[in-house]
Amino acid sequence: MSEKTMEESMPTGELDAKKVLVTGGTSGLGLAMARGLARAGAAVALTGRSGERAREVAAGLPGAIGIELDVRDEASVVRAVAEAWSELDGIDMLVNNAGIGMRTVNPAFRTDPAGFWTVPPDGFRAVVETNLTGYFLVAREVTPRMLAAGHGRIVNVSMNHTTMKRLGFVPYGPSRAGSEALSRIMAADLAGSGVTVNMLLPGGATATGMVPVDGPDGGHDLIDPAVMEAPIVWLASAGAADVHDERIVAVEFEDWLSSRTAV
Repeated sequence: MSEKTMEESMPTGELDAKKVLVTGGTSGLGLAMARGLARAGAAVALTGRSGERAREVAAGLPGAIGIELDVRDEASVVRAVAEAWSELDGIDMLVNNAGIGMRTVNPAFRTDPAGFWTVPPDGFRAVVETNLTGYFLVAREVTPRMLAAGHGRIVNVSMNHTTMKRLGFVPYGPSRAGSEALSRIMAADLAGSGVTVNMLLPGGATATGMVPVDGPDGGHDLIDPAVMEAPIVWLASAGAADVHDERIVAVEFEDWLSSRTAV
């Protein structure tokens, strides 16, 4: 989707969630969402394992700040959330996005999928600790602050169900299945609290670097990460104030929103 088309399709309306923390915001889906939110007027804190890189990326977005954060490290999470809360004067929305993919354990996963029994335990732990435990640790640190403030929104980035059970996709598939289960339980735990929880996923393989371009399709048909901009901006808007425990597919967002408003 072109930038012009994306801007034309962007939902309008004033943002309710004006102070947003986006984990893994230096590239890919995280950067696309941070960019969309910043352009819509939100104050965004984006994070990355390299604080220098996070600050460089944030400098290119209006009103954004960059913060060092390793979501696997509890002490790092505590420091980063405290910094974001202080710099933004609160956090209205958390976007749990930081993650790593199959390439970290099997660079040839598309052409030569490996059986789960061949996956190195350290690689398994690294993916699960980032994609699942990381979501838990950041949400665990942010949620009490939101509850004390009386409001907040949490968006957990997920993936297609087919990815969660695909041949050769240990540990990525289980890590994403776990994060989806976590999201559902978080939503149940927070029902009626003033803090909402929703999931957002692109709807297919995206051009983020997690999928190599030398695979069977040569990298064709990969989804532009910009597809995440419109739905994340809408989730920060007044129109999404009561939206809770939804699983929104970005490539189907316009149809989903139309059907929702038609009811």
